Amino acid sequence: MSDLRATGSIEVDAPASTIFDILADPRQHSVIDGSGTVRDSVSGPERLSLGAKFGMDMKMGAPYKIGNTVVEFEPDRLIAWRHKGLHRWRYELEPVAGNPGRTRVTETWDASYYPTLLALGLKAAGFPARNQAGIDATLPKLKAEAERRA
Repeated sequence: MSDLRATGSIEVDAPASTIFDILADPRQHSVIDGSGTVRDSVSGPERLSLGAKFGMDMKMGAPYKIGNTVVEFEPDRLIAWRHKGLHRWRYELEPVAGNPGRTRVTETWDASYYPTLLALGLKAAGFPARNQAGIDATLPKLKAEAERRA
């Protein structure tokens, strides 16, 4: 974890296409969420694409709704979204060399897009560490769901 990022990786016994199908369907995000904040998909397409907008029911203390926009998208390789804040949730998928059907998934929460003062406020509020815990819990859930489907 850098000062403005939280990240983690896991190897999954499933092809990238299976994993990407989960990530690109916002209705699946509550299934794989390890942070306990994602409740349900409330709006958006069945399959995300670059520029797609989707909304989620969330809960961090109090319930709230959040709108997101997909800002990076390469099928079976990369997907990232952000809401009105400047931080991004990003998933990178890489085939494991010499092992077809096995994929390395890297999830990153990246707040490096914020101006310095806002980034310092996020750090003071404990967000990189809090999101690291969420990533550490999400990746095993994503692995289990993808391997179940593979």
